[in-house]
Amino acid sequence: MEKTIIESGGDNKASVATMAESLKARFPEKLRTAELAVLAIQPGHRVFLGTACATPCGLVNALENLDKPPPDIELVHFITTNAIPHDNAGRAITKYRHRSFFVSSDVRASIEQGLAEYVPIQISQVPGLMSQGMLPIDVAMIQVSPPDAFGFVSLGVSVDIVAAAVTAAQFVIAEVNPNMPRTEGETTLNVEEIDILVPVSTPVTEYVHAPVTEQVVQQIARYIAGIIDDGSTLQIGLGRIPNEALRYLSKRRNLGIHSDLITDSILPLLKKGILTGQNKSHAKGKIVASFALGSRALYDVLDGNARFSFHPITWVADEAIIAAQHKMVSITQAFSIDLTGQVCVDQFEGRLYGGLGAQVEFARGSARSPGGKPIVCLTSTTEDGSQSRIKCVLAPGEAASLARSDVHFVITEFGIAYLHGKSIRERALALISVAHPDFRDSLLDQAKKLGFVESVCTINNVLPYPIEEEHSVELGDGRKVTIRPSMVLDASDIKALFYGLPKNDRYTRFFRHIRSLSADDIQKLCNPDYKLNATFVAIHGTREHGHVVGHAAYFVNPATNIAETAFMVAPAWQRTGLGSHLQRCLVEHAKKRGVSGFQAEILPTNVSMIRLAQKCSDNVSTQRDEDGLHVTMMFQTGGPA
Repeated sequence: MEKTIIESGGDNKASVATMAESLKARFPEKLRTAELAVLAIQPGHRVFLGTACATPCGLVNALENLDKPPPDIELVHFITTNAIPHDNAGRAITKYRHRSFFVSSDVRASIEQGLAEYVPIQISQVPGLMSQGMLPIDVAMIQVSPPDAFGFVSLGVSVDIVAAAVTAAQFVIAEVNPNMPRTEGETTLNVEEIDILVPVSTPVTEYVHAPVTEQVVQQIARYIAGIIDDGSTLQIGLGRIPNEALRYLSKRRNLGIHSDLITDSILPLLKKGILTGQNKSHAKGKIVASFALGSRALYDVLDGNARFSFHPITWVADEAIIAAQHKMVSITQAFSIDLTGQVCVDQFEGRLYGGLGAQVEFARGSARSPGGKPIVCLTSTTEDGSQSRIKCVLAPGEAASLARSDVHFVITEFGIAYLHGKSIRERALALISVAHPDFRDSLLDQAKKLGFVESVCTINNVLPYPIEEEHSVELGDGRKVTIRPSMVLDASDIKALFYGLPKNDRYTRFFRHIRSLSADDIQKLCNPDYKLNATFVAIHGTREHGHVVGHAAYFVNPATNIAETAFMVAPAWQRTGLGSHLQRCLVEHAKKRGVSGFQAEILPTNVSMIRLAQKCSDNVSTQRDEDGLHVTMMFQTGGPA
């Protein structure tokens, strides 16, 4: 989990005094101080701690400060904040053994010192372990809101596995905090379910993402936002990148939230009226979550707000519930991925970070959702740039958290790779194309040695994928296509387009008198360097399930600064204006790079291509030779390529 700012404030003595008097009048037999409450914990007990910003820090501190700590105590928890004391050198000095389902910054030192152990498990499976007795809980220590007039407290910002722990525990101790917001949904407990009440007034811990300044993270966030449609339902995740992506959704409409976690990143979208949830299939109009990590600003919005609905993680992360959502999008920040698509989210180079959380269920549920998108995102390298996070094979100590069969979109700062349904060769090429250019050659060499790709394969483009070059056009017959730069993974579709053309249509400047495409031809058509050469495809259908119906390319001659062009349009898409759109795309791209003009070899009988060339510019000249027409189309301005 990335670096965070954890804030805490001073005590509100007047508030806690008033609340303590009320509790004493209503539940005198349950009222204790933290120091007396933890005396209920006996040797050998397993003690559950409430989650994240609702960690009962006062109770934990009282337990750590006991003069005679009971032996063989195990503290069990998901994410915690300020639950483990550390010395000035950052070493954990806890007196107890910890069992954690997530390796946050609070826990990492304890694990590396051998004082804690990490359990790699989907967090939605933990309540089952508790209820079945496989993870018995003796004492649950939690934090709640004050009771209402009917004796019900709210679990506030953390429901997740807390409700299950309370049900499983033999004894429940609760900090009662007037600063804890009362959240809506399945969040209430009756005071009768709590054995000891401990009044506190410490502000609820605040979790603030540090502002993102890295251009790499911002670029990935823009790519993610670019493939999220209006009306989508979002799961956010813990990482910096998923939260940063929400900043780029300000022009979307009717987004919904169904997420294990929510943070402050939702507040700007909520304020702008974007999070209407009107397209959601479950809890329409509601922002659904299981816990919140945020600032006081978020807690104030949550307090008594019926727009929000908090539920146990077993319901929120139910794959069937997720799959039923409209255009469900899950965003998983990963530490590494191998060339077959295996994703590691809780380790890097043998060191433990984070945890599985609910990412597996959300990835699978999103894949089953109509129009859903499971997204994996990661920076292409480590922070110092010394290692690639895209690897030929996962390193020792890096476990496959997401199976390669569950991986669809993979996004780095260099572009978007789509893996689902692709072969090992296609996956390897797609991932190498979004790896950092410094590592592409070595990744390609390793992939060749393992037989993942052919020995003739190359990756020519070293630039980030230019998503700004993508645009949707409506053709003369009303059909819509997306025109975008071609990628290595388009090779098979471009082949299919070529073989679907009539023989006469294959007779162009680059395919003259040939019946098939060589490996070199394919490289030219889908793997240009985008400096001297550029190729574009027209895609009909979605990004993940579209097929190529048109192709256009130009190849610059450095000696003349004039580019040769070639076009292919599927027969069923001819006479729709697609050729004109493709040519316009080439012209705009070439002019921006200072290309002086285009050349093309066209058969005299190919009237449509002649007309297309004549539309290219106001300065078109034609020369006839024994093979056909040599057409030159000069632009009004030009410069060095």
